[in-house]
Amino acid sequence: MSDKKIPFIIALIPLVVLVVIQGAVIYTFGADALEGASQVGLLFTSAVAVLVSVCFYKFEYSLFDAAIAKSIAGVATAIVMLMLIGSLSGVWMVSGVVPYLINAGLHIISPAIFLPTACILCAIISVVTGSSWTTIATIGIALIGVGRANGFDDGWTAGAIISGAYFGDKMSPLSDTTVLASSTVGTPLFEHIRYMTKTTVPSMTITVVIFIIASLLMPTTGASDINVYVDGINSTFNISHWLLVVPVLTGFMIYKKLPAVPVMFFATLLGVIAALILQPEQLSTIGDGSIFKGAMQSVFGATNISTGNAELDDLVSTGGIAGVMNTIWLIICAMVFGGVMTASGFLEVIMRKIVSSAKRTWTLVGATVSSGIILNAVTCDQYLAVILSGSIFKEKYEAMGHKPHLLSRSIEDGTTVTSVLVPWSTCGMTQATVLGVATMTYLPYCFFNYLSPLVSVLMSLRVKRIVDKK
Repeated sequence: MSDKKIPFIIALIPLVVLVVIQGAVIYTFGADALEGASQVGLLFTSAVAVLVSVCFYKFEYSLFDAAIAKSIAGVATAIVMLMLIGSLSGVWMVSGVVPYLINAGLHIISPAIFLPTACILCAIISVVTGSSWTTIATIGIALIGVGRANGFDDGWTAGAIISGAYFGDKMSPLSDTTVLASSTVGTPLFEHIRYMTKTTVPSMTITVVIFIIASLLMPTTGASDINVYVDGINSTFNISHWLLVVPVLTGFMIYKKLPAVPVMFFATLLGVIAALILQPEQLSTIGDGSIFKGAMQSVFGATNISTGNAELDDLVSTGGIAGVMNTIWLIICAMVFGGVMTASGFLEVIMRKIVSSAKRTWTLVGATVSSGIILNAVTCDQYLAVILSGSIFKEKYEAMGHKPHLLSRSIEDGTTVTSVLVPWSTCGMTQATVLGVATMTYLPYCFFNYLSPLVSVLMSLRVKRIVDKK
């Protein structure tokens, strides 16, 4: 941060501008906000922060150029990953993999317990894989289809999927954020995970109970309507048990801890091979008579598959890499804003103000989880938010006599799980795009994601049981 003394009220200006613009954008454009309006809002807010810094505090503009370049470079892998997710979702749909999983889900999962089952299933897969993104991009897409066929609102289904996926992302020893949060503050990994169970298990328990009650009370689609989905899938795709080889091999690669980008690439390639073998007619239709063109189209572009059922048509039609380009554009604009806020020192001024207000354990934990949410909104990236939270609060926790695991747990409770609730963050944008459900639509139903920070603060009131003094 610069040694220039920036008043707190001045540092808040870009945040206020961002909230006002994004609120107006969401109100005006709704689900279409990602098509350009949100991007413009982020760039305009970035310009405001730069103008204030350069005109009133004499910052060199070159400082912002470097910060923006560094910020965008930091999400290069995430952008590549997102493109691969787009291609995978398109190919797995056309190849029949996702339709096969939807078909199986309709026969196996009871509508009476669909929401808790979806949540627990995603939690298990995410713990095993260590990745919420991979979980949502694979089984999550299939569960959205199962939910629609059973008459569940997309918001409820997406909320169950995301709640489960981010439980695993938070608790798995294979998760990047879990390793990052523990290593940033110097907590041994398994001690960090063990300590998180005190807040995570109650949050997840309450979440599952809510989904059980919701599933039992919600009216569901009748068997005849479900059969329409099943018949539409069976008449459109060549449904074979061989299709299960694709997700099984993908799961094996993840289990072997191979890097995410190569795994997603080979998972896409497996989907293409499955499509060539089992769905040549679909590829020929998509490619106007050319199987090669159809295969390429399913990877990079829109595919419109006719099943005879309008709702099913919407589900099985995909966008490939082209379908995630608006999200990538938004990520780049968000990184511009995050880089500007960091370089100007505005972000640190805001965070230091929050830290200084914490005098007791529960207010310190409250400040940590609140800062995590704010950092997700400002930096638009959960990894950066985790690192900044650790560096900002570490000295304060030490000064108050707390061991590092309280800080690492508070960071995860406030940062990892709330990133997906910010519409313009990398997580929020990605999951909304992959599931085809707007962030503001699924947000009210992601109970685990906002119960975690709340339970974290409430548990911190039990000082003697959860805080270790030096």
